[in-house]
Amino acid sequence: MNKMIPSRSIGVPKPLIDGPEKMTGKAMFAADFQAVDALVGRILRSPVAHASIVAIDTSKAEALPGVRAVVTEADCSNNHGVLPIAMNEWALARHRVRYRGEPVAAVAAVDVATAQRALDLIEVTYEELPAYFTAAEARAEGAMVLHDDKPGNIEREVEFDLGDVDAGMAAADLVREMDFHCAEVCQAQMEPHAAFAEYDAARERLTIRPSTQVPFYVHKMLARVMGMPESHIRVIKPHIGGGFGCRTETLQSDLIAGLLARKARGTVKLVLSREETFITHRGRPETHIKMKVGMKKDGTITAVDFSAQQRGGAYSGYGIVTILYAGSLIYGIYDIVSARFKGYRVLTNTPPCGAFRGHGTVKTRFAFENLIDGMATELGLDPFAVRRANLLVAPTMTENDLLVNSYGLDQCLDWAEKASGWKQRKGKMGPNKGLGMACSHYISGASKPKHWTGEPHATIHLRVDWDASITLLTGAAEIGQGSSTVMAQCVAETLGVDMGRIRVVAADSALTPKDNGSYSSRVTFMVGNASIDAAQNLKALLIAAAARKLEIAPEDVECLGEVYRGGQQDQGLTFEEVVMEALTGEGTLAVKGTYDTIPESWGGRKYRGAAIGGTMAFSYAAQVVEVTVDPDTAEITVNKVWVAHDCGKALNPLAVEGQVQGSVWMGMGQAMSEETRFHEGLPLHANMLDYRVPTIIESPPIEVGIIEANDPHGPFGAKEAGEGSLTGFLPALTNAVADAVGVRATELPLTPDRLLELLEKKARDERAGVSVSGKLA
Repeated sequence: MNKMIPSRSIGVPKPLIDGPEKMTGKAMFAADFQAVDALVGRILRSPVAHASIVAIDTSKAEALPGVRAVVTEADCSNNHGVLPIAMNEWALARHRVRYRGEPVAAVAAVDVATAQRALDLIEVTYEELPAYFTAAEARAEGAMVLHDDKPGNIEREVEFDLGDVDAGMAAADLVREMDFHCAEVCQAQMEPHAAFAEYDAARERLTIRPSTQVPFYVHKMLARVMGMPESHIRVIKPHIGGGFGCRTETLQSDLIAGLLARKARGTVKLVLSREETFITHRGRPETHIKMKVGMKKDGTITAVDFSAQQRGGAYSGYGIVTILYAGSLIYGIYDIVSARFKGYRVLTNTPPCGAFRGHGTVKTRFAFENLIDGMATELGLDPFAVRRANLLVAPTMTENDLLVNSYGLDQCLDWAEKASGWKQRKGKMGPNKGLGMACSHYISGASKPKHWTGEPHATIHLRVDWDASITLLTGAAEIGQGSSTVMAQCVAETLGVDMGRIRVVAADSALTPKDNGSYSSRVTFMVGNASIDAAQNLKALLIAAAARKLEIAPEDVECLGEVYRGGQQDQGLTFEEVVMEALTGEGTLAVKGTYDTIPESWGGRKYRGAAIGGTMAFSYAAQVVEVTVDPDTAEITVNKVWVAHDCGKALNPLAVEGQVQGSVWMGMGQAMSEETRFHEGLPLHANMLDYRVPTIIESPPIEVGIIEANDPHGPFGAKEAGEGSLTGFLPALTNAVADAVGVRATELPLTPDRLLELLEKKARDERAGVSVSGKLA
């Protein structure tokens, strides 16, 4: 029988299990940890963008009373990087600095004043070198190479040509090409980067609490940089005040804190200022995109030909993956047969860029959805009709061999169109008001881990003892997205017990199994499946124990979660009684659950999507944005957003809604105001006054439609919910502005001054008798 009671946990809105700590202020972030003997860590950063380091003299700093340690590159055993094939960065600059603000030395002292005084006493002699702050400068003939193994300052060049693009363009009724420019943007988390490191000199062991999304990477890179055995390092992830991709990399502050703690033979707290956090941002790179699309009269896309050039900054970081995603994920959302891509990731003398929510896909999707929207206008087609003309049918495999097992974009389009009143309101809203729409998607974890160990992609341990509570041990990093809650829900649902029985212990390398980290929306899908597997293994033990106690066959046990019984007339056994029976002769119950995704290759064939790592599922989203544009100031007001997100199965509808709204809000910042600029390598917006993120004043009502196109491989059918909706806002906004005032923006952020320029050009063209109706440039 083994019947289950109706759902108690899955599909039910649940507050996050760490909510009470965060709401009451009890949650401990990295900067909150204290110790009586804790030293203050501070970093000396390069004042120049590119130079050889001729000499470093730390003697005066080391002699200063109250200074316990000074570290330089001489204290580093090795370089580091998030990708094994791109480890070209040092925790402290070795021989050469390549961007303004790069760490050169660091100190640990008894207080802030002493630490700052020590930094002032460190003497560094620089020999300045030519510096390049744009991709064009770095690629110019005669430009100095920033890394000896990267000729032409090209970190990575990527290209593919699938189908017959030229024939597709020839068969199109309309072909259009546009250039797009998108600014570099920063994650701007609430919590600045911080690390609390304790070194046990007697045992030569390090314990560190860093603000990280991937404790596993921090562990590996600390061992590498410090030359320590991995077994002598313990990484404990505290509460995190926002990740958004930046903290998937092991940040220099994590490594420097470890180096200082070891040299001081004590405890060091290193908290970066807001300016330092901006410098260390690892954000979304400045990108130039050329996008060309062919389209039939009915809206069918015949071919796509595009290129992207990213300003990657001074070191590799996630660059290799970012430029791959920018091209490969043109697929997976529409039925595109022919596509050609050429991508360049360029090294420059600016801070390194990395992963950012919607990693690699956001700017390409902006360009594509913007262009096809303008083409729809030219052809007299409704934008919704154009998207529907190109829908996929699942299950399918794209031309670059990405598997699509579930597909709810058609339902997303239906919901967004109806909820926004699109048919009734489009084109009828009066002057300076407009509606725009766009679609987007994202992966639910990639099959290719950054550091492959041969272990399963996800592992969960469950432990049950005499008190009948269930302890869930996971290495997955809860960073505010609700992953710990999802795991508890999966276990509770599988066992049929109340979530109150479950205690989650997360991301402590001394206690929990390794996890590959919180990135690329992998946790719900992969760790959720591992949680179900662990719960099923535990359930099997409990059913066997109940069968012994009831003196019946295991298959005759009816599992009702809190009650196990042998028939309708049987009062049965309580969960506690079953647990005690299971413990008899065995002691503590300990089970494991694992999950592995699709392989990189099969049948001797490595599929073309392997470069970015295959995925078991994609989320899909469609959204409509309503705007009003002030004709005099060109200020844009977002009146309302309607967004439908296909998350497979909403395991926790409350959390899904919050994640989708957060994605839209973050997309709004990138679309309208956020921009990282440099003057000779100096960041101009390295504070929360000059770097403009939306506030509650600018935030519109965001109506969320949860679409559930269950995925056959997802945990209870679920797939990602935290990234796919961000991307669509950018083109939906510019499409709405085009509808409102008749100009199509190709540069982001679309600030009032940029929009005003477009409006003034439109007015000049109209006075000159140049038709601008439906123009794409």
